[in-house]
Amino acid sequence: MVLDYERIKAAARTYQPDMVRFLRKMISIPSESCEERDVIACIKDEMEKVGFDRVEIDGLGNVIGWMGEGDKIIAIDSHVDTVGIGNIENWTHDPYQGYEDDEVIYGRGGSDQEGGMASAVYGAKVMKELSLIPEGYRLMVVGSVQEEDCDGMCWQYIVNKDGIRPEFVISTEPTDGGIYRGQRGRMEIRVDVKGVSCHGSAPERGDNAIFKMAEIIQDIRALNNNGCEESTQIRGLVRMLDPKFNPEHYEDARFLGRGTCTVSQIFYTSPSRCAVADSCSVSVDRRMTAGETWDSCLEEIRSLPAVRKYGDDVKVSMYMYDRPSWTGEVYETEAYFPTWINREDAAHVKALVDAHVALFGEKRVGPDSQKALRDRPLTDKWTFSTNGVAIQGRYGIPCVGFGPGAESQAHAPNEITFKQDLVNCAALYAAAIALYPSEEKTGDAAWFVAGKTDNDIA
Repeated sequence: MVLDYERIKAAARTYQPDMVRFLRKMISIPSESCEERDVIACIKDEMEKVGFDRVEIDGLGNVIGWMGEGDKIIAIDSHVDTVGIGNIENWTHDPYQGYEDDEVIYGRGGSDQEGGMASAVYGAKVMKELSLIPEGYRLMVVGSVQEEDCDGMCWQYIVNKDGIRPEFVISTEPTDGGIYRGQRGRMEIRVDVKGVSCHGSAPERGDNAIFKMAEIIQDIRALNNNGCEESTQIRGLVRMLDPKFNPEHYEDARFLGRGTCTVSQIFYTSPSRCAVADSCSVSVDRRMTAGETWDSCLEEIRSLPAVRKYGDDVKVSMYMYDRPSWTGEVYETEAYFPTWINREDAAHVKALVDAHVALFGEKRVGPDSQKALRDRPLTDKWTFSTNGVAIQGRYGIPCVGFGPGAESQAHAPNEITFKQDLVNCAALYAAAIALYPSEEKTGDAAWFVAGKTDNDIA
């Protein structure tokens, strides 16, 4: 297909005021995970207004807009839930009202990730107006829910309950102007320690679970921070970048970045403030690189010296997720989110790269204020996790990312996104899908996928 790239860019620019208005409206509606009802209604209204052929809300609460009539599907995904605002004192303006100037839009969810929703809706409008939807395909634009709580669970529902399996998916998570073909995985680990309570005036009569956990926490910290020298008792996670410890996947790990672990929450039980604690638990956020598996991550915690020291008093497990969505639907799944990398020459990645080169050139583009962030290779990877953990990681549906905003703005106070990004992304979605070389697709788009657990969970 021969495309008029200047016409595509001009059409996207025409809709910048609409995208800004739509994004600011979404930002004004608090929409934390499981509380997305009102923002979903807002998106449904916007999709209907711009001319989607059909708009529906599925049982979990995802909003799905359709354009075109083909049997095959290409999808654009944007999660529309946000994290909370944290300490309001860290914000200089109202996080739900904010402001806009010539360059930015301020407010919770602008970069992560409602800006992507604005670009996807108006990118689809451009495609329809310029007849860019490939013959034989339908375009599916998804506003997905609960991603911040449980990455990818929304797509587990779409694939397994709605019965929809696209040929490939564009994720609109923020990419700093780059095209992203992979990400580290992650899992949520829980460590439980048992103790015995007693009166605080005679602590020697009890067995303080918090003291035991303190030792375990120090070992978890060492696991993240240490090197991997032979003399190191607890070899750090950096070891996976070394061919000695990760011979098959160290190069992939160097592309994605090393794994990490940190204690993210702590809980305890005690009869009172003047008693010894009889239990203590922590949550561990574990980011996984290539070569690490769900069971290897559990085993490395179980093998820590302090964990072995306390034997049967310590339990290490993986969290499950079962919070009801805003519709009341529950899709129980494990808190494990597989690592994935796509081939750089895969057809769906090639479509975005070719479109970017034709529209903007071979280097990342964006506001001058973000030049330092964006002076990186055009094709790269995310630092954080996305719905791609299910789309590509669980189901092998090719996934690629290009989205407005900056990764550094995600979950941060004073979050902003960039007006120019909204336009650039809308234009690129329209051009890339039109350019998609379906005749070049193969069954091996993935370069690396970590794989599922041995649990019976789809």
